[in-house]
Amino acid sequence: MARYLGPVCRLCRRERTKLYLKGAKCDTLKCPMERRPFPPGMHGRERTRQGSEYLLQLREKQKAKRVFGVLEKQFRLYYKRAAAKPGIAGENLIKLLELRLDSVVYRIGWASSRKQARQFVRHGHILVNGQKVTIPSYSLKVGDKIELSEHARNFIVIRHNKEIINRQPPPWIEVLSPGYVAQIRTEPLREHSDVPVREQLIVELYSK
Repeated sequence: MARYLGPVCRLCRRERTKLYLKGAKCDTLKCPMERRPFPPGMHGRERTRQGSEYLLQLREKQKAKRVFGVLEKQFRLYYKRAAAKPGIAGENLIKLLELRLDSVVYRIGWASSRKQARQFVRHGHILVNGQKVTIPSYSLKVGDKIELSEHARNFIVIRHNKEIINRQPPPWIEVLSPGYVAQIRTEPLREHSDVPVREQLIVELYSK
């Protein structure tokens, strides 16, 4: 699956908000958003005018894509699935994105960012119901059990993430002692997601 390979800090600056694409660095003074909180480019400082309704909708879609590391074609497929499910389309969209395997690995606290979580999955360090899964976009269901492989449990980077970052998993994920196994308890609710996105604007954009 294709993925964005360019500089990620530019993405945060373009959206004028921290998307936490580089993990712990985003909480330090080294974060470019602390030093240059304006869009990139020679006209970045001049982009202060209120945009049109379409521009606001587009920016919300771009933020959601960038937070979860999804490109346009795949994101549109997520929206179609969300719109076809019963309930509110915007909340369904966030739910589908949160249930991606790489996103769940990040939420558990094994990875400092979703990008690092994708790398762990791609390299075969994550098991789902006892089977190795190497697809970051793999969609999890209630009751699925996620665990680190025996080899990955000794990784210094994972132990650092668990002990230093100490990210608390959301209520819909249950982490079993000693912290190398987790299970999806329920489907995620919108209030359990801290993604800075107004999903209703995304629905309005795709509904045109």
